[in-house]
Amino acid sequence: MNASTASPAAALATGEPALRIRLDDLRDPRIAVFLEEHLADMRRVSPPESVHALDLDGLRRPEIRFWSAWMQDGIDEALAGTVALKRLDAGHAELKSMRTTTHLRGRGIAARLLAHALAEARAAGHTRLSLETGSQPFFAPARALYARHGFAPCPPFGDYGPDPASCFMTRPL
Repeated sequence: MNASTASPAAALATGEPALRIRLDDLRDPRIAVFLEEHLADMRRVSPPESVHALDLDGLRRPEIRFWSAWMQDGIDEALAGTVALKRLDAGHAELKSMRTTTHLRGRGIAARLLAHALAEARAAGHTRLSLETGSQPFFAPARALYARHGFAPCPPFGDYGPDPASCFMTRPL
């Protein structure tokens, strides 16, 4: 099965939801609403100086590639999650905007988005992928997911500085 798609028949056989991950241009208004919810959550649980989530303009920068994940919901597709990669340099990328819609959490969507981002980072020639997430209990499931996929704590990278509300993680590709 391709990392970016799961056929409905395969999804039924494995118990996984059918998911289509696509490179996105951020024009769909559902993505704007989704990202605003993401930013609102980050502002609710993190100090203002520790909110590093990007808005639409931040995600439209040339060094960022953004993917959205969609599930069939009746006759329409529903936005299930997002992930982005920010190129830091030729060998190093940062995971950004990793989020699953609230009502679909716990169904493996984040793991599939992460696998997709890892594959895309490798395909782009990166040899390291790093991320910043929160240190608060709200972020514990995300930190556990990243650890299960080979990420380990690291010092701040890129433009980040030390921040007790941030947890920095990295892994080789």
